[in-house]
Amino acid sequence: MYRKLIEKLKTWKDKKGRMPLVLYGARQTGKTWLLNEFGRTCFKDTAYLNLENFPGAEELFKGVIEPGRIVEFISASHGRKIKPDETLIILDEIQEIPRALTSLKYFCENAPEYTICCAGSLLGIGLHKGASFPVGKVDMLRLEPMSFEEFLLANNESGLIEFMRKHMFEPAAEAFSEKLNDYLKKYIITGGMPAAVNVWIEERDFAAVQEKQEAILANYALDFSKHAPSGIVPRIKHIWDSLPAQLSRENKKFVYGHIREGARGRDYEEALLWLAEAGLVRKISRVSKGVLPLASYVDLKAFKLFHLDVGLLRVMSNAAPGIIMQGSGLFEEFKGALAEQYLAQELSSTPFSKGVYYWTSGAEAELDFVLTDGQKIYPVEVKSGVNLQAKSLRVFMEKYRISGAVRFSMTGLKKQANILNIPLFLSFNMEEYMKEAGF
Repeated sequence: MYRKLIEKLKTWKDKKGRMPLVLYGARQTGKTWLLNEFGRTCFKDTAYLNLENFPGAEELFKGVIEPGRIVEFISASHGRKIKPDETLIILDEIQEIPRALTSLKYFCENAPEYTICCAGSLLGIGLHKGASFPVGKVDMLRLEPMSFEEFLLANNESGLIEFMRKHMFEPAAEAFSEKLNDYLKKYIITGGMPAAVNVWIEERDFAAVQEKQEAILANYALDFSKHAPSGIVPRIKHIWDSLPAQLSRENKKFVYGHIREGARGRDYEEALLWLAEAGLVRKISRVSKGVLPLASYVDLKAFKLFHLDVGLLRVMSNAAPGIIMQGSGLFEEFKGALAEQYLAQELSSTPFSKGVYYWTSGAEAELDFVLTDGQKIYPVEVKSGVNLQAKSLRVFMEKYRISGAVRFSMTGLKKQANILNIPLFLSFNMEEYMKEAGF
């Protein structure tokens, strides 16, 4: 199984002045596997220490933090000498011992010769228990669920990906539309959680995939009770359980009153923050204007709340695999909820990941997404079928003098005037298509 983030890990390894690296993200996105794969392919040796269950690990970080003593402990548990240029040190579940996170500052300052990678979930939550984050002393990377492109690679379709990149606007590329659409349906079913994808690759059985997804969701529910303050656990569950209904509405703005009657924002803010820090939801805020910098025009009270993973959202929505595979209008169910969820997830692995918003103008128009790379603004609309009317796009473009827009739909790749239409199953190549279109 290939994860694209390993390329960034390789770049980090060779970077001058690199600092200890923290790989973070939601539970079960594959952090442990990725770091071990990084060690296996890029180092002569890997010393792995799980801080959640290794006896004596907590005592190691008490008192004065001494990198030399920590390395000696890891070397003793590993059974081999730690060689700075040859050994990758992995500290897994680092959030379980907050002072282990603090120790990274001392490795950065006093023992930079060692190559250290840490994996952590619930990192922001873990810091509430004590110890400070070593700001400016670590490098950070976030691991998301597998993207659609990674799903295709897991299905041995690297040749198909390469062809679609090289021959993007050629008629020959249309020959693979049905095949890609079929893969997209399978991805909507399995989602991007590595364990679920692995079950699909090995067994080709959607029932087995669903069983794995239900187990993942059950583990998340256990995390609520285990890691969250007891007073907000019920509210976390209320928000979590409301996601399918919130996203199935025509207007996908998150409404507290739809969680339960009488619910108010101030009562649920802490629970929402917990879910966001756990990486289980994606909060996309509304902007009031299409003007740079977009962050200056964020409406803090208006936002959409997407799920971590489209496959898990499908399970929570009780959408059976057969409905997805057999349906001709794949994304029309649930008022386009799966289409928007899918694209929100795909955008997390693009250069726009830190600049994703949405826009509304009263009852006049609404844009599903507004993207920025800091230099330009790109309005984006998601069409769940083949209806390509673009009223909202044109309203936004005229109002803010935007020269190009992107529409994702189930129709073919083409540019019409200043609107680029990209099939949903080719979202993984959106950057190249936008460049080719002159955006």
